[in-house]
Amino acid sequence: MRLIAGEAYGMKSPVRTHSPLFYLHTEWQPGARLALPGGHREQAAYVARGEVEYGGQTYVTGQLLVFGDDTDAVITAHTKSTLMIFGGEPLGERHIFWNFVSSRKERIEQAKADWAAGRIPLPPEDNQEWIPLPG
Repeated sequence: MRLIAGEAYGMKSPVRTHSPLFYLHTEWQPGARLALPGGHREQAAYVARGEVEYGGQTYVTGQLLVFGDDTDAVITAHTKSTLMIFGGEPLGERHIFWNFVSSRKERIEQAKADWAAGRIPLPPEDNQEWIPLPG
């Protein structure tokens, strides 16, 4: 396993973070088992490759397992697998509208107005079609 950011399993990454968190890149052999590091209210694992089991359910490539603060969570690999495991403390309430996410509702409203007025530039390689805000 490689710790990309934060602290986990007694390791500390040199990457500066702005809140308590951990972000791990892990490579698994079939039958490998790992308990989550715990200590964070939000934890998850993304199956980048392979097949793993948690709580009697199988998860495959492209799936995200969300554990919350389950300090007893243990993952088992069924096949050779790659997982990104991460967690941290909640950032607070989030507001979501379409493609906009913010901790403040007024920022969502500003983003909606900016999008409708064409003030948000489209990506250079994907700028041929502008999609209006959903009704």
